[in-house]
Amino acid sequence: MSDPMLHPTDTALFKKAWKYLRPELPLYVLAMLAAPASALLVVLQPYLLRIAIDDYIQVGDVAGVQGIALGYLGAVLVAFVMEATYTLAMSYGALRSIARLRGAVYTHTLSLSRSFFDKRRTGQLLTRATSDVDALGETLTAGAVTIVLDVLLVVGILAAMLWQNAALTFVILLMAPVIAVVLETIRRILRRLYLEVRESLSALNAYIAERLSGVQVVQLYSDEERSMTQFGERVTRYRNATIATNVWDATLYAIVDGLTSVSVALMLWYGTGSLLEGALSAGLLAAFVDYVDKLFRPIREFSAKIAILQRASAALEKIFGLLDNDDRITAGSRSLPENADGFSLEDVTFAYGEEGPTVLSHVDIEVGAGQVVALVGRTGSGKSTLAKLLTRAYDGYEGSLKLGGIELSELHPAQVRSAVSTVEQDVRLFPGDVRFNLSLGADRTDAELLEAVRLVHAEGVVERLGGLDGLITHDGANISVGEAQLLSFARTMAAKTPIVLLDEATASVDTLTEALIQEATNAVFAHRTVLVIAHRLSTIVNADQIIVLDAGQVIERGTHRELLAADGAYADLFHSQFGEDGNHNSPSTDPA
Repeated sequence: MSDPMLHPTDTALFKKAWKYLRPELPLYVLAMLAAPASALLVVLQPYLLRIAIDDYIQVGDVAGVQGIALGYLGAVLVAFVMEATYTLAMSYGALRSIARLRGAVYTHTLSLSRSFFDKRRTGQLLTRATSDVDALGETLTAGAVTIVLDVLLVVGILAAMLWQNAALTFVILLMAPVIAVVLETIRRILRRLYLEVRESLSALNAYIAERLSGVQVVQLYSDEERSMTQFGERVTRYRNATIATNVWDATLYAIVDGLTSVSVALMLWYGTGSLLEGALSAGLLAAFVDYVDKLFRPIREFSAKIAILQRASAALEKIFGLLDNDDRITAGSRSLPENADGFSLEDVTFAYGEEGPTVLSHVDIEVGAGQVVALVGRTGSGKSTLAKLLTRAYDGYEGSLKLGGIELSELHPAQVRSAVSTVEQDVRLFPGDVRFNLSLGADRTDAELLEAVRLVHAEGVVERLGGLDGLITHDGANISVGEAQLLSFARTMAAKTPIVLLDEATASVDTLTEALIQEATNAVFAHRTVLVIAHRLSTIVNADQIIVLDAGQVIERGTHRELLAADGAYADLFHSQFGEDGNHNSPSTDPA
């Protein structure tokens, strides 16, 4: 568990949250105007009771009692209206602020670099945007909404009591130091426990998300029992932390309730003796009984509000831990020229993290407009890393990487991605219609989308799904791997980016679909500048240039014929796939 001393204070956290609350300032000002009016009217009620007893009831003045009763009723009703105004204004403002904060968490997360996601689990990020923000929302709408009014009530009641009888007030305040010590001690314990609750819930959500996304693997390898055991361990940690918070919360409430009863008993003991001696009036004692009830009611409830506030503090610490993370791609200020359809790498070296191994070492590549350049090499040679650098998924490379003659680090990531699109092996499709999955919400006409579908020979897939209005289910479960790849090709063609990074793979598709994918690949080759990560070498025999990578270094480059003639690494890869006779239809392995 984290050391609480290393965490920011509650005040510092809520100050950081103020930027998300400030736009609703008019609502909060309205609430702040209604709060003192409500508190003043509540404080007035016991005083009216004292007047009714001492000045009218004891002398039998019925008309006076009726007048005070009407005044008391009016004070109750107006206080109710003021409290309702305060609560509604604060609640509405808080809900709008929470929506703003949730949007900020989501937007900020989307802006972070790929390296950030490499080090974070999806379930943890999901917790930040959902349950952590919900915990803060509960505080603003249930705890902080009334805590200002509670403070005003306590201060107002104590002031009224001191004004009317200081001695009787001091008798009641004998319990104040004990209450203060108890509240602060248990507040610190609850803060630590709620951090544990947030951390354990985050770990539980992350584990569930991972196992559900990989449920097929869990079932295929009969891993259910071990998964349930690990799930149980995480549930137990979360349950124990939650139980501990509930126990301390209940303990705090019980202690405050008990001290309240002791305070009332002390006041009655002292007050009754003074009443019999004539030092106090019956009306004053009755008013003080009412004051004590009104005084300790918010203090009793304050124990629950402390729990809510500590839950919010723990959640805010996690939320701002994410929002303060600046692991993002640096946004350059230069503009990309039109028709920027060529790129180059000069002496590029790259490693994942400061202490990670070098993945690319002194790589030089030149890709001209309209060219098709292929990267080949065994697994771990750096092919995919090079493609990720070109989309600005990562920063921190050494050397020069230029797009349209401009250094990549000087461009905004959005500009780079408007010029470079990717067809990946693992195609990601979203639940929804085909139209959305092809356009991803961009402004594309149906005619443009259908033309892209036609170019990559994906008409059959779209027709089978029911046209552009046809639905794709969760995770693309109603289409095959090959069909998903065809739709990915169509999505890329619809995006009309001048440069395409193609991570081609056809190992998991049938022969007919593979032929369609090959036709789609040829269409991309004919219409775009392409960098292709080649898995089956038969697809890139006509590439303008083939670059062979090994351990992050370029060891060969040339055309297919030139590299075969050189009888080096590329020739070895080619013959391992197709045999010495170069028969493309021979059984193959995927050397990339």
